[in-house]
Amino acid sequence: MGKPFWSRRLTPAEGGGEEERDVEREKKWAELFQQFDTNKDGHVDMAELGEGLRSMGLLTTADTEKEILRAGDTNHDGQLDLAEFTEYLRQHEKKLKLVFKRLDENNDGQIDAYEIQHTLSTLGITITLQQAGRILQSMDTEGRITVDWNEFRDHFIFNPLTNMEEIVEYWKHSTFMDIGESLTIVDEFSETERRSGSWWRQLLAGAMAGAVSRTCTAPLDRLKIYMQVFAAKQKLNLIGVWMMMVREGGYMSLWRGNGVNVLKITPETGIKFMAYEQYKRFFPSSHATLEVHERFVAGSLAGVTSQTLIYPMEILKTRMGLGKSGQYSGIFDCAQKMFRTEGPRSFFKGYVPNVIGIIPYAGIDLAVYETVKNRYLQRYGRNSTDPGVLVLLGCGTFSSTCGQLASYPLALVRTRMQAQAVIKDEPQLNMIEQFARIVQGEGWSGLYRGITPNFMKVVPAVSISYVVYEYMKFFLGVTSK
Repeated sequence: MGKPFWSRRLTPAEGGGEEERDVEREKKWAELFQQFDTNKDGHVDMAELGEGLRSMGLLTTADTEKEILRAGDTNHDGQLDLAEFTEYLRQHEKKLKLVFKRLDENNDGQIDAYEIQHTLSTLGITITLQQAGRILQSMDTEGRITVDWNEFRDHFIFNPLTNMEEIVEYWKHSTFMDIGESLTIVDEFSETERRSGSWWRQLLAGAMAGAVSRTCTAPLDRLKIYMQVFAAKQKLNLIGVWMMMVREGGYMSLWRGNGVNVLKITPETGIKFMAYEQYKRFFPSSHATLEVHERFVAGSLAGVTSQTLIYPMEILKTRMGLGKSGQYSGIFDCAQKMFRTEGPRSFFKGYVPNVIGIIPYAGIDLAVYETVKNRYLQRYGRNSTDPGVLVLLGCGTFSSTCGQLASYPLALVRTRMQAQAVIKDEPQLNMIEQFARIVQGEGWSGLYRGITPNFMKVVPAVSISYVVYEYMKFFLGVTSK
């Protein structure tokens, strides 16, 4: 694996004395400054710095250019001249040298995986040797099993991290040491990201991805609900239910109830994130890598918390999806009619099977996603900690399918309970009674009624979410390694 072009640009030629190498390095920095200074006014502002770093693949976080400008702009004019630019790099290099020496425990001028593993253990972070190797590979431009000072410096020279703790936090977030890129679960954000505000941009990107994805797959979601409620009683198949919906309200009716489905994304995502952060504190290893069973518990509890608080919106989505044309003028009209005719308890019908179903879905989805992704990286990710788009899509699809298979019968019972009031002469059954009625009347396969459209929307939903998420991250200035 050869050096990237910016490393060749930054690293001075071998040989010569220390003073000669310093002169050569600063000459390289001056050339880089000229490249960043696109309008040739002798200054580099934030836009030029960001564009230059982005074009070279060096923009590591959403606020990299802002942090560099803040640290290097000594005269506070909002831009860097050549002297400020080179002085920033000179001082930043000194700080990186201290970190490198701390990692290089045997003082041989090289960092290996054992030294990374041991240094992190002194900070209370336990990782495997394979994980340490992944960190090493992210810096290794020579294809060796060690990283020297030049490689380390070139890797971090435009990353505004100043000490070991910040670099470890960066490693923890940018590799697969913790929660990954699954859009169905909440990510973990570093302290730097919290201070900079990039965390809310990531959450916004996820919410927008979810909104577009749900809107694109809304007809399949409504088809699933109709099949769960009406298919068995009216003896309809997939095509029959589809035609029934179209005849009743036209093709636009296929998106009925999607508004409230999109509306609940942001509070659901935000609540899940905050709850997940709190539940992680329950585990002794929450400052390092959560084990699979800890992720299962934390993810499930976070899902239960968010679903409890937004559950009335889930009820409204089902009621509007099953409603006839003109029955409800909107979300608030539906809520008012439910409250007047059925009382406040109607907003929590089916809550028990919903909560029970979250545990296997959120837990299995999270655990399977992380496990499959990490196994792939350990076996095939020799040159990168990023498995690539197709692998992430595959992991997300597989994990979501596993979660749905485990939780679908409970989701079916929940929907039947939510719909009881809108079906004429339908008995008001509790969870156990509804479960028994389905098995007796439709057999065990009846517990998976409507799962076909549910599976049909998995691949497009995950794919659309991922694509929109990546575009939104770019638009909002959120970048990740």
